[in-house]
Amino acid sequence: MNTVITDHTTCLSVVNSISDTMYVIGGKWKVPIIAALREGKCRFNDIQRTLGVISARVLSNELKDLELNGFVQRVVHDKTPVIVEYKLTEYAATLGPVLTALAEWGYHHREKIKREFVQPDLSAAGV
Repeated sequence: MNTVITDHTTCLSVVNSISDTMYVIGGKWKVPIIAALREGKCRFNDIQRTLGVISARVLSNELKDLELNGFVQRVVHDKTPVIVEYKLTEYAATLGPVLTALAEWGYHHREKIKREFVQPDLSAAGV
C-alpha cells in the first residue's frame, strides 16, 4: 500500500488498518503457526514440534483465535481414535504477500544487524 498521508482522516485510516492487522496476526505465535500450516494439514502435535517451544495451552488458544478469524480450519476425522487436523483456509492465502514481505524484511534486518553489530571490527586488529 503506497498511501500518501495527506490529512488526519487518511492517517487515522492507515493507523486503524495496521492496528486491525496486528490484532489479528500479531503476537509471538500466530504468524509462525500460519507458516507451519502453509505446507498442508497438520495435527496439533506436529505443529507443536515444528514450533519447538510453544506450550500446548498457548498453541490451543492461538489456533482458536486463528480459527475465529477465518485463517485456520479444524478438521475432525471420525475414526477411533479421533484425529484432529488443522489447515489454512482459502482466506489465509490473502496473507501470502504480507508473509513474504515480512520474511524479506526480517532477512534483510538480520543481515544488517549481523553486519553492523555482530561482525568484529577487523581493522582495529590490524587485519
